[in-house]
Amino acid sequence: MKSETLRFYKRTMMVAVPIMIQNGITNFVGMLDNIMVGQVGTDQMSAVAIVGQLLFVWYLMIFGALAGIGIFTAQFYGKGDHDGVRYTFRLQIFVGLILLAVGVVIFHFADTPLISLYLRGESGSGDAAATLAYGKEYLAAMLWGLLPFMVTQVYSSTVRSTGETFVPMIASVVAVGVNLCGNYILIFGRLGAPCLGVVGAAIATVISRFVESAILVIWTHRASERNRFIVGAFRSVYVPRALLINCIKKGMPLLINETLWSCGMATLNQTYSLRGLDVVAGLNISTTISNLFNIAFFAMGSAIAIIIGQELGRKHFATVRRDAERLSFFSVGICVLFGIGLFAISEAFPGIYKTSDEVRRIATGLIRICALCMPLYAYTNAAYFIIRSGGRTLLTMVFDSVMLWVLSVPLAYMMVHYTQFDILRIFFAVQLVDALKSVLGFIMVRKEIWIRDITEYEG
Repeated sequence: MKSETLRFYKRTMMVAVPIMIQNGITNFVGMLDNIMVGQVGTDQMSAVAIVGQLLFVWYLMIFGALAGIGIFTAQFYGKGDHDGVRYTFRLQIFVGLILLAVGVVIFHFADTPLISLYLRGESGSGDAAATLAYGKEYLAAMLWGLLPFMVTQVYSSTVRSTGETFVPMIASVVAVGVNLCGNYILIFGRLGAPCLGVVGAAIATVISRFVESAILVIWTHRASERNRFIVGAFRSVYVPRALLINCIKKGMPLLINETLWSCGMATLNQTYSLRGLDVVAGLNISTTISNLFNIAFFAMGSAIAIIIGQELGRKHFATVRRDAERLSFFSVGICVLFGIGLFAISEAFPGIYKTSDEVRRIATGLIRICALCMPLYAYTNAAYFIIRSGGRTLLTMVFDSVMLWVLSVPLAYMMVHYTQFDILRIFFAVQLVDALKSVLGFIMVRKEIWIRDITEYEG
């Protein structure tokens, strides 16, 4: 029994650790980028954080839309139906182009009102007009990166569904290296380059995305024997009508959930921002370092989806509940350790930034709250992926985005507008909603409503 348990956890780590490494590299470089911008000034750092929050909504819309289609891609590949993979690839291109057009139009023509949503509070140590100007410059440059981002997601989503994960990882690692070097050169004007500040940060990001996209596209087309779906993929725009309808039916819940969740998080941060630009800057610093430590439960979520999904597909119903409990416990245990580490650096990390003492105080408090709540995040995330592994996408939508809009957003709004609590108390109260989500997730997991073979259910 003991050896079986060790094998189980070894298998879990073999799935989770590579994901942690890839996400860790990406988030670590993102943290270094953020620190570089933070050395320029608080207004520039706040501008980048605000625009990043707006783009985050669009990114998750892309992820959600392609994930729904990707379900069919994996099934077609498993059947050896390369025509089917080719159809889903085309459909992902179509959906990506539509969302690209929507994003460019909205961000180009509504940049001022969107950024201004985060500049309505007391300024504190920041300058709202300067932050708006920096934000518009940064967003205008970042728009050039939406196309390669979309192309990268389409290609990586398809090749991962066929079992290829190494090349997308290499492309991502190369891209973050290019981004880091580009930021150092263009933000500060090194090696004879002009000092461009936030615009330099955006240009470096755009260049890195074109590099990542180029690596994936070139490899996919050159390895046509491995990627048979790419042969003739652009000779036609044909997609069977029945497949189109099925993709819409199955993929829409994921698209809606990701869109609602990302919009909810953007609304939460906009509500917090009403307490001043110091809060915007503090949230940016806190989020930057928290994201680096959050790779623990994000990677465990992906591992849970893979392992539980495989067990359900093999009809191991007698053992899958035990495995779900062990994975949840393991995720929480890892995140306790990560939370301790995050708390330990909560005061030192904000000191790296060139900003005011008040911003550092807010950032330190927010980081400590995130560290204390990390076990809660771990369990709710584990429960979410356990439930979703059985195809209960509507339930996960209620568990994820609906609870965010029904509980978290109204609570934050009322506390910001109708109380005198400082941002740390407000933020802590909102995070405690995850305690309720943990209880709800525990009940749904124990009821075993997710234990089913979805392929048989849909067949």
